Amino acid sequence: MKFPRLAAAIVVLLLIGGLSLIAIEAVALIGPALAHGENTTHVAGTIVQVEPDHSFIFKSAGGQELHFICTERCLREVAHMQRHVREKAHTDVYYIQMPDHMLAAVDVD
Repeated sequence: MKFPRLAAAIVVLLLIGGLSLIAIEAVALIGPALAHGENTTHVAGTIVQVEPDHSFIFKSAGGQELHFICTERCLREVAHMQRHVREKAHTDVYYIQMPDHMLAAVDVD
């Protein structure tokens, strides 16, 4: 091999890049469970309307309309949710399904 240092540098860069991608994927898979709990589910879309009782109507990226009640952190983010409604901004909702089949939003971002 004519360029052993160049070959070694390429191998090191590929190794670092591969390990970085594995770490990023691991955080993407495990991160929401750590931040929001193991029983949470994620849905992306837009908030259509926030009700006076802080529940809200949400339209998922797939076009499905969902009705969420606010709990925990969601109650502290009502102003943020109102801004998302005005701007029709992309919103991520982490929620749990209650025993009575109601959807309880744990976190809205």
